Amino acid sequence: MGLSFFGLTFDLVPKARNSIFTQIHQIVFHGKGGYDWETVYNMPIWLRRFTFNEIQKYYDEEKTSIENSKSSQNTTVIGQDGKIKAPEFLKGNTNRQPTKYK
Repeated sequence: MGLSFFGLTFDLVPKARNSIFTQIHQIVFHGKGGYDWETVYNMPIWLRRFTFNEIQKYYDEEKTSIENSKSSQNTTVIGQDGKIKAPEFLKGNTNRQPTKYK
């Protein structure tokens, strides 16, 4: 009997349960100790979805910032010709006077 009065049929039940428990696990695991399983399980659905989406957004932003910082750090001090390039702070000031000590 595949009644779908509420929209949940017997073939969709395992997928729905897996989705719910996966979401609970993600909140508990990535919440870094801020949530326990029972608290998340008993949360209202709207609050659990909001919490899950906020944690997911945080980790996505963290991932993109890490990727951006890695791509900007790909500078090298050795040029294409094999010679060492001078640092930027040494290029501008060539007439420096030596320090005199008394």
